[in-house]
Amino acid sequence: MNLQDCLKNAQKEAFAIGQFNFSTLSQLRGIIEAAKQMKSPVILGTSEGESKFLGLKQIVNLRDFFRRETGLPIFLNLDHGKSFGYLKIACDLGYDAVHFDGSKMPLEENIEVTKKVLKYAEKSGALVEGEVGIIGNEASKIYKENFKIRPGDLTKPEEAERYINETGVNSLAVSIGNLHGMGINKENPKLYLEKLSEIKKRAKDTFLVLHGGSGINEKDIKEAIKIGIVKVNINTELRLAFTKTLREALNEKLEEITPYKYLPNVIMAVQKVVEEKIELFGSDNKI
Repeated sequence: MNLQDCLKNAQKEAFAIGQFNFSTLSQLRGIIEAAKQMKSPVILGTSEGESKFLGLKQIVNLRDFFRRETGLPIFLNLDHGKSFGYLKIACDLGYDAVHFDGSKMPLEENIEVTKKVLKYAEKSGALVEGEVGIIGNEASKIYKENFKIRPGDLTKPEEAERYINETGVNSLAVSIGNLHGMGINKENPKLYLEKLSEIKKRAKDTFLVLHGGSGINEKDIKEAIKIGIVKVNINTELRLAFTKTLREALNEKLEEITPYKYLPNVIMAVQKVVEEKIELFGSDNKI
């Protein structure tokens, strides 16, 4: 089963597949173990920064290895690609999907570049995710201030419809109150679900994606999935679980310098978060 089939199944059965970003093998092992335990398809996400740190070829090889070892539907998406050249490399190397983030461009330019990406991605069969509307904050981290949504940044349903119709994009990332990162109170503003419903009516069968899934309350996540979200991206909560547990492990035994003795707890912390998200998204026991 390829990624398109998995997303179509999610659309049909009203659940969402989680995209979980990683930049270390320990994070990846936690994600894979959670998918095994929960019997869930999973999308591995790497931003341009994360993939440059790990290496695009190495990431593709890791996906291939864990696919063979587990037999799970494990997919790979390049997250927030802004450079056409970098997206091309990801397609050539075997990424299952690429996300072109042209959200800060004028709509016409966003449409034109997306069409170029789609044409190139056809060669490898990679799905293309586009974005209309600006998703707040640049980085997946904990911010010291709480957030305010700027109404002008939200996805305009008529622009989403035009973008989809003129590009034929496979997936669309929407801005409906979601933000990258988490506020100091660990909870982000509520989603504009009525706006999502209007976008869904116009998007028809195009896959809808929710970025910035960390910190959104569970009720809103469930409602968004009922309306039509089929993919939810999680990064900040994984980074938080990883770093918090690692710091605790190192501070507990200052004399311990053997990584394999303190990293298992870190892997388990990531796994726990992923398992909770898989259950929330309803993708457990789908394979």
